[in-house]
Amino acid sequence: MPTSGKANLTQFLIEERRRAPGATGELNALITDVSLACKAISRKVAFGALAAGVLGSAGSANVQGEEQKQLDVLSNDIFIAANEWGGHVAGMASEEMDEVYTLPPQYPRGKYLLLFDPLDGSSNIDVNVSVGSIFSILRAPNAGEDASAEDFLQPGTEQVCAGYAIYGPSTMFVLTLGSGTHAFTLEPLLGEWILSHPNLQIPKRTREFAINASNSRFWEPAVRRYVEECLAGQTGPRESDFNMRWIASLVAETHRILMRGGVFLYPRDTKDPARPGRLRLLYEANPIAFLVEQAGGGASTGRQRLMAVQPAEIHQRIGFVFGSSEEVERIERYHHDEPQDTYRSPLFGTRGLFATID
Repeated sequence: MPTSGKANLTQFLIEERRRAPGATGELNALITDVSLACKAISRKVAFGALAAGVLGSAGSANVQGEEQKQLDVLSNDIFIAANEWGGHVAGMASEEMDEVYTLPPQYPRGKYLLLFDPLDGSSNIDVNVSVGSIFSILRAPNAGEDASAEDFLQPGTEQVCAGYAIYGPSTMFVLTLGSGTHAFTLEPLLGEWILSHPNLQIPKRTREFAINASNSRFWEPAVRRYVEECLAGQTGPRESDFNMRWIASLVAETHRILMRGGVFLYPRDTKDPARPGRLRLLYEANPIAFLVEQAGGGASTGRQRLMAVQPAEIHQRIGFVFGSSEEVERIERYHHDEPQDTYRSPLFGTRGLFATID
C-alpha cells in the first residue's frame, strides 16, 4: 500500500464513525474541511519569503490589540473559505475576528460551531520557527440557524472534537474526538494525512518545564515556588535536575509535551491585573486541554480543571498550566496550600537568578 499499511485520516474517521451508530458523517466532513485548510496554510508557510504577501505585518491589529501578520489574515481567510460552504457549521469564531462570523446567506447552516486560532505563534514566522493552527468544535445549540456569540460560550467539556496542525520539519495534524489523541503526518507526495502516532500518552512524571522567565517579577507566589524548586536541581527539594524550555508557540510547546512529556506554564500574573491570563480560553486553551487530557495529561488554570471553566466572552483570556499530570497536580496544590502573600523566593528577589525586584 502507498501508506505502508497505516490508516489515513479518512479511514480513521470512518472507523470512529462506525463506533457511533447514530453518527451522520457531518462531523467527519467538517474535520476533513478543517484538515484541508491546514494543508493550504502549510503550503503558504513552507514558501516563506518566496511567496508574495506572506511575511511581515498586515498593518492592522486584532481584537486583543496585537499586531496582525499578513499570514494571520491569510490563514484566517483560508479557514473561512474551507468551512463556510459545506453546511456543517452554524457559525465560526476566530482570534483574528472581532465578532462571530455569520455565514453568507447562500450557504446552509449546520449543527456545529467552529472556533480556531488560524496561525498560532505567528510572531515566529519571520525567524522560521514552527507555528501551527488550533481548532475546537462544539455542537450548535440551535442547529440550522445563525449562531450567536452566546452559543459559543460552552465549557471545554462540551467539545466534540479538537486539534491542531503544526507546520515544522514535517506537517502534522493532531486530533481528538474524545477517544484518545492521535497524530497524523502529511505525506507530501500523496497529500494524505497518515496516522503516524496513534494513542499518544504523556508520561505522568517529567523533568522538563516551559515558562517565560522574563515575566518572573509578575508571578504569583505558587509559581515562583514551583520554578525555584525546579531550578534548585539535585540539591533542592525536588532532588532532580530540570530542563527549561520556551518557544513562544503554543502549538510547538504542546507538540513537544505530547511527544516526550513536560509541563507548560503560562499562569495568571500581575503584569496586567485586568487580565486573568494571557492565552484565550475558547480557541487556544480549551482545545489544547482536551488533547492533553485525552493523552493522559492534566490541564488546569493553576487552581482548577481548565475545561470546567464557564466562558464569559468569546475572546476571554485565562491562565493555563498543562502537561505531565503529577506536575500539574503539584502546581495546583501549591496554589491551594501556599498563602498568596507570604512566599518569598530567594532566587527571584533583588539578588535573584533573574535580578528582579520584590
